[in-house]
Amino acid sequence: MFKSSALSQPLTRTVLSALTATALFSVASISNAALFKNNLPTDKDAILSVGVNVMAVKSAYDLEDSTEIKVLPGVFYDNNRIYARGAQAGAYIINDGTNQLAAYAQLDGSEFDPDDATGALQGLDKRKASAAAGLSYLRRTPVGGFRLQVATDVLDNSGGNTARLTYLAKITKDKLTVYPSIGFEYHDADYNEYYYGVSAEESTKTGVAAYTSNSSLNPYINISANYDFNERWAGFANQSLSYLPNEQYDSPMVDSRTDATTTLGLLYKF
Repeated sequence: MFKSSALSQPLTRTVLSALTATALFSVASISNAALFKNNLPTDKDAILSVGVNVMAVKSAYDLEDSTEIKVLPGVFYDNNRIYARGAQAGAYIINDGTNQLAAYAQLDGSEFDPDDATGALQGLDKRKASAAAGLSYLRRTPVGGFRLQVATDVLDNSGGNTARLTYLAKITKDKLTVYPSIGFEYHDADYNEYYYGVSAEESTKTGVAAYTSNSSLNPYINISANYDFNERWAGFANQSLSYLPNEQYDSPMVDSRTDATTTLGLLYKF
């Protein structure tokens, strides 16, 4: 009899991640079924916005220069069936105007390049960003939105799982719309061990103290804004700040309590 325990741990995580992603997007494909007939109709006039974002990423890692500048494309679209918001894209399973349940995929994780690190940290292995797939549920209320997201690493870089609980608000004045949000993000032990742990092998090779991390709960705050210059052009800005708890901050790879990202973008609306 075949037993899953016969598989290596990395292979098991890869298989489970692939099955999870397949299941999520299979569920999303039934969003037009009669069970969800109360969903909002497809918005045939939905606007596609495409542009470029300039990001200043200030990492908590102990790097020679902790701020990295990135230039990335930006895509925003939502027709009540499918959506794209920057690095995240998904399909609605339920979308009735009050409740939103969606299956999604997005870029996820941190990046650690030992070539940019200080001292003995230059001998550590590289940590790569990954892609996550999961489910997102949003409940709209008179006082704002409450969103719960759960996701797993489908590329198996960390093999970890994450969850995020967020309160969101929306403030509009003329051509300016501001979206403040605050919440907590959970990272399991596999995620933190990959991005913040130092193995015994790495410790022996570099002299950096070995470190084993556990699961963590990170408080974070985010504020984004969109300004419509005219019917075709819009500006976009975002500031995010995440606080590292002891499970991450105690890593010898880290020298800051915060991860921060500042984004400025320009969008063209089709």
